[in-house]
Amino acid sequence: MRNLVAAMGVLFALSGCAAERACTLIGTPVGIAVRVDAPLAGRVSAAELTACWDGSCRTAKVELHPAGGVARQTCEGEACTAEVEPTGGKQGFVDVAGLPKARVRATLRLTGPTGEAVVERELTVTPKGAFPNGPDCGEGGPQASIAVSGSGEVSEVR
Repeated sequence: MRNLVAAMGVLFALSGCAAERACTLIGTPVGIAVRVDAPLAGRVSAAELTACWDGSCRTAKVELHPAGGVARQTCEGEACTAEVEPTGGKQGFVDVAGLPKARVRATLRLTGPTGEAVVERELTVTPKGAFPNGPDCGEGGPQASIAVSGSGEVSEVR
């Protein structure tokens, strides 16, 4: 009986080692991502986002950068590479301190070079917790994502 208990203990210890997973200390930014597709992105030079919940609002500028997408992918054996090329779109992320995992009223304002409104829309987004290392490593802060199509349609990316 003692041998059986010892063998079960060894099996239990080994199974625990096999299931162990390394979790990095990577952080998760809390906020809202914005993507503007071409051709509309060519008319946009600035973006501002206002997020409101529980009776208070936070407004911040969204720093937009050129967006890229995978153009070609090649694989040799188990190693793969991908070439990225510009899509003509723009993307950015705005930190929103205290963003809840609950419905948030978001107003996105995109402006052109002379400050004229290109798109101004209000929508509801529901931020969700992010898992930068996978679900076994714990949940990071909440994030939401907004997409603006090339024709100006605004929607939450789920």
